[in-house]
Amino acid sequence: MLDILLPFGLIILAGVVFRFLRFGSIAPDLVRASINLLVLNMFLPALCLKIVYSASIDLQTTLIPLTAAATLLFTLVLSLGIYSFLEKKMPMKPSEKGALLIASAFGNTTYLGLPVLTGLYGPDAARYALFYDLLATTPILWLLGAPMASRYGEGKKMKLSESVRTIASLPPVWAILGGLVLRLMEIQLPAFLFKTLALLGDMVVPLMVFSIGLALIVPKVNHAFVIMPAVIMKLAVTPLIAYMTARSLGIRGEPLAACFLEGAMPVMVLSLLIAERFKLDLSLTSLIIVVTTALSFVTLPVAVYMTQFLIP
Repeated sequence: MLDILLPFGLIILAGVVFRFLRFGSIAPDLVRASINLLVLNMFLPALCLKIVYSASIDLQTTLIPLTAAATLLFTLVLSLGIYSFLEKKMPMKPSEKGALLIASAFGNTTYLGLPVLTGLYGPDAARYALFYDLLATTPILWLLGAPMASRYGEGKKMKLSESVRTIASLPPVWAILGGLVLRLMEIQLPAFLFKTLALLGDMVVPLMVFSIGLALIVPKVNHAFVIMPAVIMKLAVTPLIAYMTARSLGIRGEPLAACFLEGAMPVMVLSLLIAERFKLDLSLTSLIIVVTTALSFVTLPVAVYMTQFLIP
Protein backbone atom coordinates (compact mmCIF):
# COMPACT_ATOMS: atom_id res chain seq x y z
CA MET A 1 0.00 0.00 0.00
CA LEU A 2 2.85 2.40 0.77
CA ASP A 3 4.24 2.02 -2.75
CA ILE A 4 0.86 3.36 -3.94
CA LEU A 5 0.38 6.13 -1.39
CA LEU A 6 3.95 7.47 -1.36
CA PRO A 7 3.93 8.51 -5.06
CA PHE A 8 0.54 10.13 -4.46
CA GLY A 9 1.97 11.88 -1.44
CA LEU A 10 4.86 13.24 -3.49
CA ILE A 11 2.50 14.52 -6.18
CA ILE A 12 0.30 16.15 -3.51
CA LEU A 13 3.45 17.69 -2.02
CA ALA A 14 4.37 19.01 -5.48
CA GLY A 15 0.97 20.70 -5.58
CA VAL A 16 1.58 22.26 -2.16
CA VAL A 17 5.02 23.49 -3.27
CA PHE A 18 3.54 24.91 -6.47
CA ARG A 19 0.94 26.77 -4.40
CA PHE A 20 3.63 28.14 -2.08
CA LEU A 21 6.20 29.16 -4.73
CA ARG A 22 3.67 30.41 -7.33
CA PHE A 23 5.71 29.45 -10.42
CA GLY A 24 5.24 31.97 -13.19
CA SER A 25 3.25 34.18 -10.83
CA ILE A 26 0.11 32.20 -11.70
CA ALA A 27 -2.50 32.16 -8.94
CA PRO A 28 -2.66 28.58 -7.55
CA ASP A 29 -6.45 28.72 -7.30
CA LEU A 30 -6.62 29.61 -10.99
CA VAL A 31 -4.37 26.66 -11.84
CA ARG A 32 -6.52 24.35 -9.72
CA ALA A 33 -9.73 25.65 -11.29
CA SER A 34 -8.27 25.14 -14.77
CA ILE A 35 -7.16 21.60 -13.95
CA ASN A 36 -10.55 20.74 -12.47
CA LEU A 37 -12.26 22.16 -15.55
CA LEU A 38 -10.11 20.09 -17.90
CA VAL A 39 -10.52 16.92 -15.86
CA LEU A 40 -14.28 17.32 -15.52
CA ASN A 41 -14.96 18.16 -19.15
CA MET A 42 -12.34 16.17 -21.09
CA PHE A 43 -10.12 13.69 -19.26
CA LEU A 44 -12.62 12.16 -16.81
CA PRO A 45 -15.36 11.69 -19.46
CA ALA A 46 -12.80 9.92 -21.65
CA LEU A 47 -11.88 7.63 -18.74
CA CYS A 48 -15.55 6.97 -17.92
CA LEU A 49 -16.36 6.08 -21.52
CA LYS A 50 -13.34 3.80 -21.84
CA ILE A 51 -13.92 1.99 -18.54
CA VAL A 52 -17.67 1.46 -18.93
CA TYR A 53 -17.19 0.37 -22.55
CA SER A 54 -14.40 -2.11 -21.89
CA ALA A 55 -14.61 -3.30 -18.26
CA SER A 56 -16.77 -6.17 -17.10
CA ILE A 57 -19.85 -4.94 -15.25
CA ASP A 58 -21.64 -7.56 -13.18
CA LEU A 59 -24.55 -7.40 -10.75
CA GLN A 60 -22.32 -6.59 -7.77
CA THR A 61 -20.85 -3.61 -9.59
CA THR A 62 -24.31 -2.24 -10.35
CA LEU A 63 -25.14 -2.43 -6.61
CA ILE A 64 -22.24 -0.12 -5.69
CA PRO A 65 -24.21 3.12 -6.32
CA LEU A 66 -26.98 1.83 -4.02
CA THR A 67 -24.35 1.12 -1.36
CA ALA A 68 -22.90 4.61 -1.74
CA ALA A 69 -26.31 6.29 -1.57
CA ALA A 70 -27.38 4.41 1.56
CA THR A 71 -24.01 5.08 3.22
CA LEU A 72 -24.19 8.81 2.47
CA LEU A 73 -27.76 9.20 3.70
CA PHE A 74 -27.11 7.29 6.92
CA THR A 75 -23.93 9.25 7.57
CA LEU A 76 -25.67 12.57 6.98
CA VAL A 77 -28.46 11.70 9.40
CA LEU A 78 -25.98 10.51 12.03
CA SER A 79 -23.81 13.61 11.63
CA LEU A 80 -26.85 15.86 11.86
CA GLY A 81 -27.81 14.21 15.15
CA ILE A 82 -24.29 14.53 16.57
CA TYR A 83 -23.81 18.18 15.65
CA SER A 84 -27.34 19.15 16.66
CA PHE A 85 -26.51 17.75 20.10
CA LEU A 86 -23.12 19.49 20.25
CA GLU A 87 -24.74 22.73 19.12
CA LYS A 88 -26.55 22.84 22.46
CA LYS A 89 -23.28 22.43 24.39
CA MET A 90 -21.08 24.93 22.54
CA PRO A 91 -21.54 28.03 20.38
CA MET A 92 -21.66 27.05 16.72
CA LYS A 93 -22.62 29.22 13.79
CA PRO A 94 -24.94 27.76 11.11
CA SER A 95 -22.14 28.25 8.55
CA GLU A 96 -19.85 26.10 10.72
CA LYS A 97 -22.45 23.39 11.24
CA GLY A 98 -23.19 23.22 7.53
CA ALA A 99 -19.51 22.87 6.67
CA LEU A 100 -19.08 20.07 9.19
CA LEU A 101 -22.14 18.17 7.95
CA ILE A 102 -20.95 18.24 4.34
CA ALA A 103 -17.44 17.21 5.37
CA SER A 104 -18.70 14.34 7.52
CA ALA A 105 -20.44 12.60 4.65
CA PHE A 106 -18.80 13.35 1.31
CA GLY A 107 -15.45 11.74 0.64
CA ASN A 108 -12.75 12.16 -1.99
CA THR A 109 -14.02 9.08 -3.81
CA THR A 110 -12.78 10.05 -7.27
CA TYR A 111 -9.78 12.33 -6.78
CA LEU A 112 -8.14 9.92 -4.32
CA GLY A 113 -10.40 6.88 -4.39
CA LEU A 114 -9.90 6.20 -8.08
CA PRO A 115 -6.08 6.14 -8.01
CA VAL A 116 -6.04 4.08 -4.80
CA LEU A 117 -8.42 1.42 -6.17
CA THR A 118 -6.66 1.19 -9.55
CA GLY A 119 -3.31 0.99 -7.78
CA LEU A 120 -4.54 -1.88 -5.62
CA TYR A 121 -6.73 -3.85 -8.03
CA GLY A 122 -5.71 -2.74 -11.53
CA PRO A 123 -7.21 -0.43 -14.19
CA ASP A 124 -10.58 -2.22 -14.30
CA ALA A 125 -11.16 -1.25 -10.65
CA ALA A 126 -11.77 2.31 -11.86
CA ARG A 127 -15.36 1.24 -12.49
CA TYR A 128 -15.94 0.87 -8.75
CA ALA A 129 -14.85 4.43 -8.04
CA LEU A 130 -16.78 5.85 -10.99
CA PHE A 131 -20.00 4.05 -10.07
CA TYR A 132 -19.61 4.95 -6.39
CA ASP A 133 -18.97 8.62 -7.11
CA LEU A 134 -20.71 9.63 -10.33
CA LEU A 135 -23.85 7.51 -9.96
CA ALA A 136 -24.42 8.15 -6.24
CA THR A 137 -22.10 10.58 -4.44
CA THR A 138 -22.29 13.35 -7.04
CA PRO A 139 -26.10 13.22 -7.50
CA ILE A 140 -26.67 13.21 -3.73
CA LEU A 141 -24.19 16.06 -3.30
CA TRP A 142 -26.22 18.27 -5.64
CA LEU A 143 -29.69 16.98 -4.76
CA LEU A 144 -29.26 16.96 -0.98
CA GLY A 145 -25.84 18.27 0.06
CA ALA A 146 -25.97 21.54 -1.88
CA PRO A 147 -29.50 22.47 -0.71
CA MET A 148 -28.40 21.65 2.85
CA ALA A 149 -25.33 23.85 2.43
CA SER A 150 -27.49 26.66 1.07
CA ARG A 151 -29.76 26.36 4.11
CA TYR A 152 -26.93 26.73 6.62
CA GLY A 153 -24.92 29.19 4.55
CA GLU A 154 -25.49 32.79 3.68
CA GLY A 155 -25.35 32.48 -0.08
CA LYS A 156 -28.02 31.98 -2.70
CA LYS A 157 -30.51 29.22 -1.94
CA MET A 158 -30.43 26.28 -4.35
CA LYS A 159 -33.65 24.97 -5.86
CA LEU A 160 -34.28 21.36 -6.79
CA SER A 161 -34.55 22.25 -10.48
CA GLU A 162 -31.08 23.81 -10.34
CA SER A 163 -29.67 20.66 -8.72
CA VAL A 164 -31.16 18.47 -11.45
CA ARG A 165 -29.78 20.74 -14.18
CA THR A 166 -26.33 20.60 -12.57
CA ILE A 167 -26.32 16.79 -12.53
CA ALA A 168 -27.67 16.58 -16.08
CA SER A 169 -24.91 18.89 -17.33
CA LEU A 170 -22.01 16.81 -15.99
CA PRO A 171 -19.98 15.34 -18.90
CA PRO A 172 -18.74 12.27 -16.93
CA VAL A 173 -22.34 11.20 -16.26
CA TRP A 174 -23.11 11.39 -19.97
CA ALA A 175 -19.92 9.47 -20.72
CA ILE A 176 -21.01 6.65 -18.43
CA LEU A 177 -24.42 6.53 -20.12
CA GLY A 178 -22.71 6.61 -23.52
CA GLY A 179 -20.47 3.72 -22.57
CA LEU A 180 -23.48 1.68 -21.45
CA VAL A 181 -25.28 2.39 -24.73
CA LEU A 182 -22.23 1.30 -26.74
CA ARG A 183 -22.04 -1.94 -24.74
CA LEU A 184 -25.75 -2.70 -25.09
CA MET A 185 -25.70 -2.02 -28.84
CA GLU A 186 -22.43 -3.98 -29.19
CA ILE A 187 -20.81 -1.17 -31.15
CA GLN A 188 -17.10 -1.68 -31.75
CA LEU A 189 -14.97 1.43 -31.32
CA PRO A 190 -12.08 1.85 -33.78
CA ALA A 191 -8.72 1.00 -32.24
CA PHE A 192 -7.37 4.53 -32.71
CA LEU A 193 -10.41 6.03 -30.89
CA PHE A 194 -10.09 3.60 -28.01
CA LYS A 195 -6.37 4.44 -27.75
CA THR A 196 -7.24 8.15 -27.71
CA LEU A 197 -9.68 7.60 -24.85
CA ALA A 198 -7.01 5.63 -22.98
CA LEU A 199 -4.41 8.39 -23.40
CA LEU A 200 -6.83 11.07 -22.23
CA GLY A 201 -7.99 8.90 -19.32
CA ASP A 202 -4.42 8.35 -18.19
CA MET A 203 -4.20 12.07 -17.42
CA VAL A 204 -6.92 11.89 -14.77
CA VAL A 205 -5.04 10.39 -11.82
CA PRO A 206 -1.89 12.60 -11.77
CA LEU A 207 -3.87 15.77 -12.42
CA MET A 208 -6.46 14.99 -9.73
CA VAL A 209 -3.82 14.13 -7.14
CA PHE A 210 -1.82 17.27 -7.99
CA SER A 211 -5.03 19.30 -7.63
CA ILE A 212 -5.43 18.00 -4.07
CA GLY A 213 -2.05 19.53 -3.21
CA LEU A 214 -3.07 22.82 -4.79
CA ALA A 215 -6.19 22.89 -2.62
CA LEU A 216 -4.45 22.24 0.70
CA ILE A 217 -3.96 25.34 2.84
CA VAL A 218 -3.29 25.82 6.54
CA PRO A 219 -6.32 27.69 7.87
CA LYS A 220 -6.82 29.66 11.07
CA VAL A 221 -9.69 28.29 13.13
CA ASN A 222 -10.69 29.43 16.60
CA HIS A 223 -12.14 26.16 17.87
CA ALA A 224 -10.71 23.45 15.65
CA PHE A 225 -11.76 20.71 18.09
CA VAL A 226 -15.28 20.80 16.63
CA ILE A 227 -13.98 18.93 13.59
CA MET A 228 -13.13 15.80 15.62
CA PRO A 229 -16.58 14.15 15.33
CA ALA A 230 -16.51 14.78 11.57
CA VAL A 231 -12.96 13.38 11.28
CA ILE A 232 -13.89 10.24 13.21
CA MET A 233 -17.10 9.89 11.22
CA LYS A 234 -15.33 10.22 7.87
CA LEU A 235 -12.27 8.05 8.47
CA ALA A 236 -13.57 5.41 10.92
CA VAL A 237 -17.36 5.21 10.98
CA THR A 238 -18.26 5.72 7.31
CA PRO A 239 -16.12 2.82 5.99
CA LEU A 240 -17.84 0.47 8.44
CA ILE A 241 -21.25 1.74 7.35
CA ALA A 242 -20.28 1.23 3.71
CA TYR A 243 -19.00 -2.27 4.48
CA MET A 244 -22.14 -3.35 6.34
CA THR A 245 -24.40 -1.85 3.69
CA ALA A 246 -22.55 -3.56 0.85
CA ARG A 247 -22.57 -6.92 2.64
CA SER A 248 -26.29 -6.66 3.32
CA LEU A 249 -26.83 -6.15 -0.42
CA GLY A 250 -24.88 -9.32 -1.21
CA ILE A 251 -21.70 -7.65 -2.46
CA ARG A 252 -18.61 -9.77 -1.95
CA GLY A 253 -14.95 -9.92 -2.90
CA GLU A 254 -13.22 -7.05 -4.69
CA PRO A 255 -16.36 -4.87 -5.06
CA LEU A 256 -16.95 -5.16 -1.31
CA ALA A 257 -13.36 -4.11 -0.60
CA ALA A 258 -13.82 -1.18 -2.97
CA CYS A 259 -16.94 0.00 -1.11
CA PHE A 260 -15.13 -0.27 2.22
CA LEU A 261 -12.13 1.71 0.95
CA GLU A 262 -14.26 4.33 -0.78
CA GLY A 263 -16.00 4.90 2.54
CA ALA A 264 -12.57 5.43 4.13
CA MET A 265 -11.55 8.27 1.82
CA PRO A 266 -10.83 11.71 3.33
CA VAL A 267 -13.11 14.71 2.86
CA MET A 268 -13.68 15.63 -0.78
CA VAL A 269 -11.82 18.65 -2.12
CA LEU A 270 -15.04 19.77 -3.83
CA SER A 271 -16.29 20.68 -0.35
CA LEU A 272 -14.23 23.87 -0.72
CA LEU A 273 -16.27 24.88 -3.76
CA ILE A 274 -19.53 24.07 -1.98
CA ALA A 275 -18.43 26.08 1.07
CA GLU A 276 -17.37 29.02 -1.08
CA ARG A 277 -20.53 29.00 -3.20
CA PHE A 278 -22.95 28.87 -0.28
CA LYS A 279 -20.81 30.88 2.14
CA LEU A 280 -20.19 28.16 4.68
CA ASP A 281 -17.16 28.41 6.99
CA LEU A 282 -14.35 28.16 4.43
CA SER A 283 -11.55 28.05 7.02
CA LEU A 284 -13.18 25.15 8.87
CA THR A 285 -13.73 23.30 5.59
CA SER A 286 -10.07 23.77 4.64
CA LEU A 287 -8.94 22.51 8.02
CA ILE A 288 -10.93 19.29 7.89
CA ILE A 289 -9.73 18.57 4.35
CA VAL A 290 -6.11 19.04 5.43
CA VAL A 291 -6.50 16.95 8.59
CA THR A 292 -8.38 14.02 7.00
CA THR A 293 -6.09 13.95 3.95
CA ALA A 294 -2.99 13.85 6.16
CA LEU A 295 -4.49 11.19 8.44
CA SER A 296 -5.60 9.09 5.47
CA PHE A 297 -1.95 8.21 4.78
CA VAL A 298 -2.17 6.27 8.06
CA THR A 299 -5.81 5.15 8.06
CA LEU A 300 -5.95 3.94 4.44
CA PRO A 301 -3.12 1.39 4.87
CA VAL A 302 -4.95 0.18 8.00
CA ALA A 303 -8.17 -0.10 6.00
CA VAL A 304 -6.40 -2.05 3.25
CA TYR A 305 -4.94 -4.40 5.87
CA MET A 306 -8.41 -4.90 7.37
CA THR A 307 -9.77 -6.07 4.00
CA GLN A 308 -7.75 -9.26 4.44
CA PHE A 309 -10.02 -10.22 7.34
CA LEU A 310 -13.29 -8.50 6.41
CA ILE A 311 -13.66 -9.50 2.77
CA PRO A 312 -15.03 -13.00 2.11
